[in-house]
Amino acid sequence: MFEQTFNEDDVAESDLVTRRGTFRAVAFRADGHEHMALVYGKTKLRENVLVRIHSECMTGDIFAAMRCECGEQLDAALNTIVREGSGILVYLRGHEGRGIGLVDKIRTHVLQDQGLDTLDSATSLGLPVDVRDYTPAARVLRHLRVQSVRLMSNNPDKIAALEENGIPVTARVPSLMTPNPHNIAYLTAKRDRLGHDLPQVDSFTLPHAR
Repeated sequence: MFEQTFNEDDVAESDLVTRRGTFRAVAFRADGHEHMALVYGKTKLRENVLVRIHSECMTGDIFAAMRCECGEQLDAALNTIVREGSGILVYLRGHEGRGIGLVDKIRTHVLQDQGLDTLDSATSLGLPVDVRDYTPAARVLRHLRVQSVRLMSNNPDKIAALEENGIPVTARVPSLMTPNPHNIAYLTAKRDRLGHDLPQVDSFTLPHAR
């Protein structure tokens, strides 16, 4: 049997007015971190709820770094949820650099600038490739009484993690951002070595040097 709720001390809710509209902000503690779910429209006891599980990425989400597509995916997910009229974005903290943390993530950037890809730059420092845990996302979706989801993701691991934790995924909604010269190597490595579904990588060509 799966856990259905959080302890009262580990969850708080309020309205959050944003430029996109008013969301229900659900802050919750899990696995040593404080996370946030933004709920738009009516989702309780519904099936096929549009959901994005977003891993924290300070450089992309806040500073709009072009090395990844994280900030663009975050914006696109919120826009899609509002456009559809309902949905949930679960923002998971402690996922920086696929779980290695901000300091080590920045260290890997130095190695990537020297030619290593996003995986080898981590393993060359003795770090794991991906240690993210999506269990907190499944817990908060159960807390929100979501019956099943359409998941906005390119990552098959997220689908597997939700279903292993009792949240049926009825469809995967691609989250495809246009590549740029700064993130094409990163996207290619995610496609070829991590199994992410990124068909837009095939059509990218580097601009000709002038």
